[in-house]
Amino acid sequence: MAKCAMSLGQSETAVQALFALQRDFPNDPQVLYISTHYFSELASRSSQELAAVAPSSYQAHELEAEAFESQGKWDEAAAEYQKILDRDADVPGIHFRLGRVALTRGESEANTEEAKLQFEQELKIDPTNAAAEFSLGEIARRAGQWNEAVARFSAAARLDPGFAEAYLALGMSQVSANRFAEAVPPLEKYVKIVPEDPAGHYQLAIAYDRTGRKESAAHELELQRAAAAKNPNGLNAATPH
Repeated sequence: MAKCAMSLGQSETAVQALFALQRDFPNDPQVLYISTHYFSELASRSSQELAAVAPSSYQAHELEAEAFESQGKWDEAAAEYQKILDRDADVPGIHFRLGRVALTRGESEANTEEAKLQFEQELKIDPTNAAAEFSLGEIARRAGQWNEAVARFSAAARLDPGFAEAYLALGMSQVSANRFAEAVPPLEKYVKIVPEDPAGHYQLAIAYDRTGRKESAAHELELQRAAAAKNPNGLNAATPH
């Protein structure tokens, strides 16, 4: 059914068939292969249709910019994002992407300041953007500006309660600022969300130790060693939803 629907251009039927295959045969290699191939083809068809139907829309420019980003062509990506803002300065998400492009270009004072400006502008347009708050927190953390970092990471976690990395970064910033008692709650939340990450257990062990909870600190170090043995290369914490 999936193959026939794809050959006939019946996208809805194809998607329904693919979901049924994934439900009934979730670990079958052929099902996973077909799903990857066909979903990729459906995405390609949609992008072609967008380019044909609305080539000057901001969505078309955004898709083009994302393609440039995937190729590491940062200047071209930034130019496409800027085209969107030139037509409509209030499109949400675009300033955030420009900030991300600025940081990806390499560490420098100019790039950092440009990224900060873009993230701040994004929050003026969309005050609920947790990723922008988090990014500003990271800039502050790297500069040792703990009060700013804590405020930004707290805001990111408040805006997106499932944003695990915000809790880790918040706890780490509190530890770096010697606010060990304040570091405990966000780090406890992080290890509950991502128990397999050694970094969370290590940071929580420090916070427990410096607040006099020696047994809890020792337990967290045991968990840290066990997690590190299972994941020697470490883990990436969750990204904003």
